[in-house]
Amino acid sequence: MKKVLLASIVSISILLAACGSGETSGNGEEDKLARLQEEGKVTIGFANEKPYAYQGEDGELKGAAVDIAKAVFTELGIDEMDSQLLEFGQLISGLNAGQFDVITAGMAIQPNRCENAAFAEPEMMYGEGLIVESGNPLNLESYEDIAANPDAVIAVMTGATENDFLTDAGVDPDQILAVPDIPASIAAVESGRADATTATEMTIKDAMNSANSDNLEFVETFEQPDVEGVPSYGAAAFNLEDEALVDAYNEKLAELKEDGTIAELLEKNGFSAQMNMVPDDITTEKICNGDI
Repeated sequence: MKKVLLASIVSISILLAACGSGETSGNGEEDKLARLQEEGKVTIGFANEKPYAYQGEDGELKGAAVDIAKAVFTELGIDEMDSQLLEFGQLISGLNAGQFDVITAGMAIQPNRCENAAFAEPEMMYGEGLIVESGNPLNLESYEDIAANPDAVIAVMTGATENDFLTDAGVDPDQILAVPDIPASIAAVESGRADATTATEMTIKDAMNSANSDNLEFVETFEQPDVEGVPSYGAAAFNLEDEALVDAYNEKLAELKEDGTIAELLEKNGFSAQMNMVPDDITTEKICNGDI
């Protein structure tokens, strides 16, 4: 009987010690950063949107979001990125399904997105752009112009913030042609299936230049929409349970902003450090709360 009692006491002690260790199993918040550092690898989902993230001619992923993520995770002691390029609309669902540790592609922080993902601090800011048929036959210079012309059709990438910007400006959802990516939106205008397409200014300009088509025109006189979310602030996003990982990412991101690395990486990818760097008083908390 004494042996049985002693064995029970030992078993209970071991169990209590394990419960009080503060460690979690699997992908828990407390050990995820340590696990990634031990493995030396992080899995990242990138949207196929140049110049934020895209596949270069050499097969390697390039872009501002790619370079920033690599710089931050290197500082965290994680040198290898298992990078996957996918459609923008698959980013958050893939993150929450456990396919990625982080997603990034200049994704705009928005209050509704903050309910489904934990955003790090913003890395860049940007406005919108508009591409139309050469000569701009419908005289489209704003989202309101599209709303005022019920025959106008605009191609927009599924899941992009521009969908909300357009409907907020009064554009009928029936006027919006959903496409999987930016090349498809450009192709829609070239083929006549759409009268215009829109995305962030850098993205849409680069896509038009890559298309090298005389049938396309960038609207230089485009009026930025007066809606919540413009300008947009892009950031990496994590699972809502990964607060410790987000904090670690933010700490290194702040250091790289301070020493000028982020500005250099933006300029390397065609951005302007003066126009696209985020002001110090803009924070993710303010954006998620709707204060900006």
